[in-house]
Amino acid sequence: MSIRFFAFDTPNGRKISVALEEMALPYEVQVVDIGKGEQFDPAFLAISPNNKIPAIVDPNGPGGQPISVFESGAILLYLAEKTGKFLPSDPAARVAVHEWLMFQVGGFGPMPGQVHHFIALQDETDRRYGLARFMAETRRLYGVMDRRLAAHAFFAGELSIADFAILGWVWRHARHEVDLADFPNVQRWYQALMDRPGVARGFAVALKRG
Repeated sequence: MSIRFFAFDTPNGRKISVALEEMALPYEVQVVDIGKGEQFDPAFLAISPNNKIPAIVDPNGPGGQPISVFESGAILLYLAEKTGKFLPSDPAARVAVHEWLMFQVGGFGPMPGQVHHFIALQDETDRRYGLARFMAETRRLYGVMDRRLAAHAFFAGELSIADFAILGWVWRHARHEVDLADFPNVQRWYQALMDRPGVARGFAVALKRG
């Protein structure tokens, strides 16, 4: 049976579509249109208590029992452990994956997410302070990533779920008003991932209606 994947066309949704494709897991998409408030539907709330996408329901979870998982980082860890892919078995090597996954969840997601918010405001007074603050922090985070990738092909050494998590947000670099040419190591990494067939399929899957 297929995993039910509740999502919309956002960076956090794309993290999971890429991971599902790269892990070759069967899944079916159930679009949750956050623009129409569908994330507040009681049926979805039972799956995702924080009313946010993405979420999954795996009918063949631990012990063969169904399980639901919410929060994109938790979903990535669950899928990696389920398949044994993109998460090293060596405990020391796992530390780097966990570090860079948490870097994305705690920073390189919330900060550019604020850029998404403030850049859409019409009132220049409302926009100015928020954009100055969060664009500066977003660029700082790109710099952190660029320094890491100067000495590593991928964030945790080998390709991992940490890369999929970060990719979802770098995908929106144009919306962050970030030119990847300013961060050449991020640009190299980004192009290498986007050239992967599994990643291409993950970005091609429809995560919105119409």
